[in-house]
Amino acid sequence: MVVSRSRRARAARRRRARVSAADNDLTTAEWTAIRDAWAACAYCGATGVPLQRDCVLPISRGGRYTLANVVPACRSCNASKCNDEVTSWMRRRRLDEPRFLLRHRELVALLSPA
Repeated sequence: MVVSRSRRARAARRRRARVSAADNDLTTAEWTAIRDAWAACAYCGATGVPLQRDCVLPISRGGRYTLANVVPACRSCNASKCNDEVTSWMRRRRLDEPRFLLRHRELVALLSPA
């Protein structure tokens, strides 16, 4: 079997290893509930666009796919944020950081099992 040695392929292999090593417990039902609760991109508020799972604390920095760490993001925000820390990235993009943080906290409390 030929293994690609390109930079992109190596990065993809490292990401797959990090994701599989982490304790990711986000179910499809939880993702649907998160997406429905936000009803738009969590960062910029874009509606009518496909939403992707984005980790508030990136996997490369120890984050996991969990109910408290995943928000829906449009492709543009997800790609732009990359593996940056969410608050500094939002400040650079001049997005409403306090609104995001309050809404995120509110929805995590609402969706978390009691």
